[in-house]
Amino acid sequence: MTINLRSGLDTGLSVSKDGGSGKDGQPGTAGRPGVDTEQSVTGLSIGQYLIRRLSDYGIRHVFGLPGDYVLSFYSMLEHSPLDLVNCTREDCAGFAADAYARVNGMGAVCVTYGVGGLSLANSIAGAYAEKSPVILISGAPGLRERINNPLLHHRVREWHTQLDVFEKICAASREIIDPATAFRDIDQLLDTADRLKRPVYIELPRDMVAVVPDQIRPYHATKVRSDQSALAEAVKEAVGRIERAEKPVIIAGVELHRYGLQAEVVALAETAGIGIASTMLAKSVVSEVHPLYIGLYEGALGRDEVTKFVEESDCVILLGTLLTDLDLGIFTAKLDATKSIYATADELQISHHHFHNVLLEDFLKALVAAKPRAAKRALPLGPAAAQGEFVLAPDKPITTTRLVRRLDQSLDDKTIVIADVGDALFASSELMIRGQTEFLSPAYYTSMGFAVPAALGAKVARPDLKVVALVGDGAFQMTGMELSTIVRRKLAVTVIVLDNKGYGTERVILEGSFNDINPWEYQLLPQVLGGGTGYEVRTEGEFDAAIAKALADTSGLSLIRVHIGLEDRSITLDRIGKGLAGRMRS
Repeated sequence: MTINLRSGLDTGLSVSKDGGSGKDGQPGTAGRPGVDTEQSVTGLSIGQYLIRRLSDYGIRHVFGLPGDYVLSFYSMLEHSPLDLVNCTREDCAGFAADAYARVNGMGAVCVTYGVGGLSLANSIAGAYAEKSPVILISGAPGLRERINNPLLHHRVREWHTQLDVFEKICAASREIIDPATAFRDIDQLLDTADRLKRPVYIELPRDMVAVVPDQIRPYHATKVRSDQSALAEAVKEAVGRIERAEKPVIIAGVELHRYGLQAEVVALAETAGIGIASTMLAKSVVSEVHPLYIGLYEGALGRDEVTKFVEESDCVILLGTLLTDLDLGIFTAKLDATKSIYATADELQISHHHFHNVLLEDFLKALVAAKPRAAKRALPLGPAAAQGEFVLAPDKPITTTRLVRRLDQSLDDKTIVIADVGDALFASSELMIRGQTEFLSPAYYTSMGFAVPAALGAKVARPDLKVVALVGDGAFQMTGMELSTIVRRKLAVTVIVLDNKGYGTERVILEGSFNDINPWEYQLLPQVLGGGTGYEVRTEGEFDAAIAKALADTSGLSLIRVHIGLEDRSITLDRIGKGLAGRMRS
């Protein structure tokens, strides 16, 4: 049986290694169902079809590790147009695919069954929590191997145990066991990841990879549309509230990036003349040098002038915002729901009124088209002006805050900054990100060990941009050996290790020897790994010289070990740590 599906490629399995992104590196829409040309799938095996569909969604690289249950598909990947990026650990591959998805629009990771798949649970959970569309492909024992229920290696309890696990932390999951429905299942899973911006799980038994279906049941994607009456009423009420308000403000959230709506929120702000704040998770969702951008809103933990500006507002427009405890300053935020317009991919609420079946994209675009006019309001100083001029003190010991201030001098709109959990994240809140979506961090799920493998994923996705990763020494010791893959691929990535000999954030919450770790000679790791340059710095002058050389080096890895004091911390960490310590004591 022959059937045509809509696809974004011309023939066979060909795909450009450089394609898949939209304008200025924003996530593209190439090849999604219903786009471009008709394509026959006659003669394609299940594995070949999966590779084609990954390509259709702009995926050019697949991260992972080989293992016997996935080797047949791995071989198929190796001989496909997709670039297979072997990592050192499965969880690292997951973090890399997550970062790749945040930059590229969608990512993929491929591992073996059991020991491979279950090692990915933490990475995929983070992608789910923070709405990052990662396609997880796991090999599995062949269906014929399961006859008589043998105790095959890597198995835990039932054959479907791993499937059950990922059903809890993915938007959708499916075992590909029926050739007739295989193509349909693959299409449905990829469409789900694209629509919901969350990971999906594909389990592929190894004896299904090369199967060519003799009949195919097509997937007919249901176009989700807004209820036009509800949309019109919601926009009318929102415009009325904005135009009656004396002190409106926009809080931009991470979903604006995930759904490619940055331009729309900027257009709304510019047309209406409304100041924009963002949450930590959404840092850089709009350029932080835009004249209407006022900084991060972090409840009582943020800059006083930003907190006051937001909390005195009589119309708070929350767009694509996930209201997490960290984004709300450990629940110190004071936002009045009766004065809010709250629009996300899951709900639309204006004061006490709930509007159902209204898409975030449709609401925002219609709101922009309505051209509401807001009352003029004096804005607080933007982050750059609030910080004042930076003057280097070459002989002074480096501190985390001063390091970030100096790094800020080197950033431009061609630099991606990745911050790991801890003071690497909290101090980085003071950075000025010039471009859009060029700051990545697990600021909600807060899994340590994200930054180094994420640097790999981001650099592979955007080789034209500089990538700088800030990571504490504790987080580095979890996943830092992923530098091996960065060295192997000769990627020019700068990694800054904040060395305070332990878990600095936890010291603020509760002091104890359990927060101390064994110190490494981090600056020597490039020698161990066989590539790159290491730096060891203690003063502002030494960091100034090291960061200048590192960012100018396009030949490979630069690793900067920065000695900071055990008691050194950013103002943000000091505030958050005290808040968390208080909650723990209570």
